[in-house]
Amino acid sequence: MNSGIFPPRFIAFIASVALITSSFTCLWASEPTFILKGRIISSQDKQAIPFITLMIEDTNIGTATDENGHFQIINLPAGEYNLMVRGMGYQTTRRQINSAAGEDFFLEIAIPPSIYNLNEVVFTASPTASGFRYQSDLSFVGEELQKRSEVSFGEMLDGEPGLAMRSMGSAPARPVIRGMDGDRILILEHGERMGDVSESGAGHSLTMDPLSANRVEVVKGPASLMYGSSALGGVINLMTSDIPMDWDMGSTGILSMQGATVNNMGAGFARYTYGDQNWAATSRMAYRNSGNMRTPEGRMPGTYMNNYDAAVGLGINRSHLDGGVSLSFNGQVYGLPEHMDDPDEQVEVRQQRYSMQGRFNFERGGFFDKAQVRFNTSILRQEEFEMERGNGIWEEDMELSHHKNTFSTTLTLQHQPHSIFDRGAVGLNIHGHRLDIDGDEAYTPGEDRLNAGLFVYQEIPISERVRFQAGARMDLQHTSALPNEVFTDVDQSRNAANFTGSAGLNYRPVQSVEIGGQFARSHRNPMVEELFANGPHLCSGVYELGSTDLKDEIGHGGDLFISWTHNIISLELAGFLNVFENYIIFEPLGMIDPASNLPVFAYLGDKARFFGGEFSMNITPTPKWNSGITMDYVNARRNSDSKEYLPFIPPFRFTFQTEYDFGPAWVSAKVRSVAQQNKVAAEEDVTGGYTLLGMSAGFRINSRGNHVIILRADNLLDTKYRDHLSRIEDRHFSMPGRNINLAYRLYLN
Repeated sequence: MNSGIFPPRFIAFIASVALITSSFTCLWASEPTFILKGRIISSQDKQAIPFITLMIEDTNIGTATDENGHFQIINLPAGEYNLMVRGMGYQTTRRQINSAAGEDFFLEIAIPPSIYNLNEVVFTASPTASGFRYQSDLSFVGEELQKRSEVSFGEMLDGEPGLAMRSMGSAPARPVIRGMDGDRILILEHGERMGDVSESGAGHSLTMDPLSANRVEVVKGPASLMYGSSALGGVINLMTSDIPMDWDMGSTGILSMQGATVNNMGAGFARYTYGDQNWAATSRMAYRNSGNMRTPEGRMPGTYMNNYDAAVGLGINRSHLDGGVSLSFNGQVYGLPEHMDDPDEQVEVRQQRYSMQGRFNFERGGFFDKAQVRFNTSILRQEEFEMERGNGIWEEDMELSHHKNTFSTTLTLQHQPHSIFDRGAVGLNIHGHRLDIDGDEAYTPGEDRLNAGLFVYQEIPISERVRFQAGARMDLQHTSALPNEVFTDVDQSRNAANFTGSAGLNYRPVQSVEIGGQFARSHRNPMVEELFANGPHLCSGVYELGSTDLKDEIGHGGDLFISWTHNIISLELAGFLNVFENYIIFEPLGMIDPASNLPVFAYLGDKARFFGGEFSMNITPTPKWNSGITMDYVNARRNSDSKEYLPFIPPFRFTFQTEYDFGPAWVSAKVRSVAQQNKVAAEEDVTGGYTLLGMSAGFRINSRGNHVIILRADNLLDTKYRDHLSRIEDRHFSMPGRNINLAYRLYLN
């Protein structure tokens, strides 16, 4: 058994035995001795650090700090020593000691946190950003984001371990995590709900252009403690610089441009920031325009888009307060591939979202020494048009509209380490919306929703190598259906109390190995369309049937990962198992609605089980060359007597990628192989396997600013294939063909 998992008191006992032995030796030799005692604190926030190891180099003499950061080493012979201080999450620090007889020492040693690569610390996973992981996660920032630049976040993240996309053309492509979609995946903007309707239909898009994001974080598995009880599959947090938090003095800026051949796309982005000593102001704008997507079988009609995005923001930085506010606007117009066999018919979506955000961080003395307040309020207007062309003139009919007003706010209080607890947090989250759905094809009533959630999050360092995490959340939620011209008599409401919780361990037996595990309980309330839908949904191209008999989803599951790094090799293996009561399944019934000629899908409740995992390995033979492979797999089926597979589950995928970075330039190649998906629901089509080849090259130029140019080729062999998660009704149309993507970004300092 590894001694690193023993409690600190046991470590201190062993150290004491060694010290007593050495002290007898000192007395026998009649050498003068002294006492070394003191306290270890963090150089960052001056807080005491418990369970830090101290060793006298070249001896077996050492000890560990107690829960208040204090330590003591007695009976040290007079002389010169090198004291080494080390602990998980902190840089190893050395201090030289020189003592004559009788000169006892008291030292307060400030040690800095480990120089974590902030690109790898996923702040979404922990309110204290401790850097210790309890479930699998990912983050993308800077050049890594630019390398993945796409029309939508769904396309940008597709193919990352555990991430796929639900697609109905490029504009409404939305990420899927481990086979889960809809509001089981919370897509947030700086930790708060965006206020769009992308979770409610395959034809609904996210209301942010990917060029506007400067950081994207992904937490896989139940992550509902801080964001809401419905996050069964995970959380994707999109971050921008609309509220400046760190800035340079004077003027800085970014200019970015992008073009692609597969859809004749052109895009541009610009940001300007002016920073003073205590404040900064910023503004940005983005524009994107593309035509219909080209496939190996020709152009796919109804896949064009036009997107514009803008924001202004102000940030402040005082001695005990920092934060700011921002105003943003997003407008989109895009087509949907519904009537692909008739060029004189098409569906078009037009939407606008206005948003105001705020974020403030406070520091003070006392037990609760840090606080953060966030809020996001937004207004969304989305309209869906059916368009017909006669005599060369387009006539349009607005069939469905969504008007949504959303408010989301979170107060988080962090407390200092106390007793057995490290830094922890308690918080209050309140969010609500009013959603009015109108039009001749209103397939569901509207909804009023108000939710208040109280959460607590704690980490307990059990020893130098083992940490325990626990959290709980209680939500009270009220929902009521809102009548419209189709659902005139609806008058139903629901009140729910949701409890979610998690417990996890982080274990680092040696410096090169990290093991994390978490068990969690989740709770999700049905959405309004799952309860009441009864009609054709123009934007999704299906006829939807809901049921007011659906019950709340209750999930229990576990996640486990192990990562290992040794010299040139690093690998990570993650696995998960989730079991659900009353899982709500959006399932094809194998029927066609005679009036709309659309396939019929129903929301059905049943027991369900998900299991699978991800594996990644990276090899770096030289500092300039690295190669890696990733694999992921999801198996999802009903857990009742039928044992049928669930629909829209991604198949097994394998990716190999290699890159050589010269410094001023780099080249890379990627091969993705996707297996046939024959584990399908009763009325779901099987999709075949395929392999895609991609290549890219990049250039960095430093001349009056930092220039980055990226040339990327996707689906280089123009392979014809169909993605299993595509919601396009006509399976005869394949996914995008060969694409040449050119991106340029200039950083002005």
